[in-house]
Amino acid sequence: IVLYKVGDAVAASLQTAFLIGGMGFSVSEVGYVKGLGLGATLVGALAGGVAMAKMGMVRSLLLFGLLQAVSNLGFMWLAWMGKSYWALTTSILVENVTGGMGTAAFIALIMSLCDHRYTATQFALLSSLEALGRVFSGRPSAELVEMVGWAQFFFWSFLLALPGVWLVWAFRSRLQEESGPAEQARAGSADL
Repeated sequence: IVLYKVGDAVAASLQTAFLIGGMGFSVSEVGYVKGLGLGATLVGALAGGVAMAKMGMVRSLLLFGLLQAVSNLGFMWLAWMGKSYWALTTSILVENVTGGMGTAAFIALIMSLCDHRYTATQFALLSSLEALGRVFSGRPSAELVEMVGWAQFFFWSFLLALPGVWLVWAFRSRLQEESGPAEQARAGSADL
């Protein structure tokens, strides 16, 4: 739970500082593109939900987790490109679409782990665990940027996203059991 979105949390912790202070975009330029990003997040969540219905939760967690990780490399690309509105828009939109997809699968994961008798309490506790990455990543992220620079920082955020994806892979059988018969049937048909 903690590791699945930690790469995104690290990248997001300094994203605005990177765009305004590091790249020199104005506050209004960043605000406009981030406004478009909100719509992209909703599109990603809807697309993720539709894809997850066909692919199943475990495959979705794997694919969407990898896409989230790769989307962090878009900001590394932006750091290399310099101040480019096209690269800014592309990086934000890709990051938000993949983040929405990952969030859809992540919420399904949390719901599959909840006991139906205590759903509200367990959902609140498990989703709070996910927030730990966002809460505690700010200061270490700033220190990492000082040590390695912006491009390398976003590469590290990509690397930090991979253990969460690996854990989904390592526990895929158990997650399929938790997610119910429909997920097990999808997993069985994929093996054929």
